[in-house]
Amino acid sequence: MSAPVAGVIRTGTANLASVLAAFARMGAATRVVDRVADLDGIDRLVLPGVGAFGAAMAGLRARNLDRAITDRVQAGAPFLAICLGLQLLAEGSEESPGVTGLGVLPGRARRLPEGVRVPQLGWNTAQWADGSEPFTVWYANSYGLDGGGTGWEPAHTTHGRPFIAALRRPGQLACQFHPELSGETGARLLEAWWAEC
Repeated sequence: MSAPVAGVIRTGTANLASVLAAFARMGAATRVVDRVADLDGIDRLVLPGVGAFGAAMAGLRARNLDRAITDRVQAGAPFLAICLGLQLLAEGSEESPGVTGLGVLPGRARRLPEGVRVPQLGWNTAQWADGSEPFTVWYANSYGLDGGGTGWEPAHTTHGRPFIAALRRPGQLACQFHPELSGETGARLLEAWWAEC
């Protein structure tokens, strides 16, 4: 049986180098996904992203990757979303009015409030809803989701207001923070996700 391969989607708005490097440190095989045909032989799918919601969605739609992502997530296939990748799973974002997201999660990403530094850039805590110990991870975001979908366990954080730090369910993890930039804590999260798949 061949080793599992993670397909890392090129959104056009993500720093693939740091994500690919994090998997390389784990000894995990990866392949960059540019089009639907690249999904052949991919066991696990990764949707990273930084930058603008509208531009990322346009890039996915232009290559017909939007439906492929949605189908895999809804089928429960192994999946990881990072930063903007989490927001793309929602119905939309205040950042790009009129642009429809993937619609896997209900609601829209809302801008973080005035009175706090935006973007949030740096370390902040998060805590899973099961009450486990809070953990500290690295963020780079100006928008956040208020809630998750049915069947997802949320982790919350606060920067001006509470919002979703991460969502998880068996084999699937969606993070507002950047696990690939979050030191040992982020590495443990990625390793746990990989092992769970």
